[in-house]
Amino acid sequence: MSGLLDLTWRLIKGGGRRGTLGSALTVAAVAVSTALLLFAVAVNVAFDGRAQRAAWREPVAATGAPRAIEAVRTHVVAGDLPVTVVHVAVLDPGVRPPAGVSRLPGPGEALLSPALARDPAAARDVPGKVVGTIGDEALAHPDELVALAGQAPGDPVMKARWTGDSRLGVSATKVSALTGRQGDNAIGYRLLAALAGVLMIAPLLVFGGAAARLTVARRDQRLAALRLVGATPGQVVAMTVAEAVVTAFAGAVLGLVVYAAASPLLRRIEITGGTWFASDVWPGVLPVAAVLVAVPLLVGLSAVAGLRRVVVSPLGVARRQTPPALRFVRVVALVAVLAAVPAMGMGAAPGVILTVLALAFLALNAAGAWVVGMIGRIVAATARGPARLLAGRRLTDDPRSAWRTVSGVALTGFVAGFVGLLTPPGNLATDKMTALLLRDVRTGTLVVLAVSFLIAIVSAGVTAASSILDRRQAYALLRLAGTPLEVLDRARRVETLIPLTVMGGGSILTGVLCGLPFAVMSPSREGMVTLLCCVALGFGGVVAAGALTRPLLRAVATDPAPRPD
Repeated sequence: MSGLLDLTWRLIKGGGRRGTLGSALTVAAVAVSTALLLFAVAVNVAFDGRAQRAAWREPVAATGAPRAIEAVRTHVVAGDLPVTVVHVAVLDPGVRPPAGVSRLPGPGEALLSPALARDPAAARDVPGKVVGTIGDEALAHPDELVALAGQAPGDPVMKARWTGDSRLGVSATKVSALTGRQGDNAIGYRLLAALAGVLMIAPLLVFGGAAARLTVARRDQRLAALRLVGATPGQVVAMTVAEAVVTAFAGAVLGLVVYAAASPLLRRIEITGGTWFASDVWPGVLPVAAVLVAVPLLVGLSAVAGLRRVVVSPLGVARRQTPPALRFVRVVALVAVLAAVPAMGMGAAPGVILTVLALAFLALNAAGAWVVGMIGRIVAATARGPARLLAGRRLTDDPRSAWRTVSGVALTGFVAGFVGLLTPPGNLATDKMTALLLRDVRTGTLVVLAVSFLIAIVSAGVTAASSILDRRQAYALLRLAGTPLEVLDRARRVETLIPLTVMGGGSILTGVLCGLPFAVMSPSREGMVTLLCCVALGFGGVVAAGALTRPLLRAVATDPAPRPD
């Protein structure tokens, strides 16, 4: 085994400058995937942390002897900020205060959160004399306006029954402990966070898996040569796994560093009227360790999954034979998943909804390469110039590679279609609490779209560069045969933009179809504007990625010298 690892390391180092560039592209792709995957995990951890810290304000009726009475009132002050006052009357002096509260206030006393203590105008309606502050462990976020007011058991608020909006008050409840439970509002935010996590993680997994296939043609040629000189299938698989895992682990560690550097900015995203504690955006030791292990394993498995041709037919790989055509069953799988979507609705279990959405993502990704192959045949058959003919032939010959270049933007189209339909209009709010919720939904939508487009644009740039490295010999030979560089570049654009137009539009329609069961309102103007902006950004990002890789195309086309790999 040590001999194989040594040979693998020597091949990586001996790949020359462009071999190093190929490894660097994989490291960059894995780093971006890891950083955004950590963010997607942290979002769910953060909302869970908020729900747990605020649970003490959701009283649970005592089943035995009551030890305190708890009532909650919320009102909105200037700036549309909610102020929550928790009234508590102690029946048993031994009852423990909530985490983050050093002692329970007596009648006529009050504790304020730090943000409320700094805002006398917002705190003027809090009854009692201020005798202390509430710690971070009892606050949902650093800017939260919360007061804990001590009352006597006989005070009117400790006997009143709340009949107004359930978001603005809780009737006086006798409790045996001040631990509470997670409120309906907190559970709703957690479900939205889980939905956002699926919308972000699914394309990340696709992009992370594709990272193992970057510069795959060069690697397959190298491994096929080793098979032809006597390497066993097991040795080829071991070398592939070693190369993929080592490269991916370096990328995963770099991604962790990038995420840590971006954490201060992520803390400033306002949801429910406030920013986040530093501990909220840290997913935790075990989730981080799981990501650092899972990402290299995913890349290693993806690399092994693409080795079948090298193991079974190394001579075919060495002679650059066209791989077998993709099967129509990929499209059948997509149709089957989409057929299950109309059965869902607002009443479907959250686990079912998230599973169907994840399957829709994966089925769309599987069908994409087949559709690209069909597009290639049509383009080649209707070509009226050398650029379109070259593009059509390339799409037909290697639809997987062409799909990898546009898959990021196409899958982002699914996200844009889904959330664009669900983006609420700004004039829908009938009260300030609803306005706050809708503002949070719009903020969450923009965050999901920003993450998705970051994945898409990075994916387009990295795969475009790796595609040039894979085809450098073909480009160089075409250049030597007299093909102008402009024709090669135009063929590359056609090869990208036609599949992007077809698959991007199809992905948006698929996302809209998946979002229809959850749309409780007609599409809003804000949603349509968001959707159009997404389309423009997607096309602009892919075109810009193609333009940025043009110098690399010029370099490989003018240098046909053989390489050590």
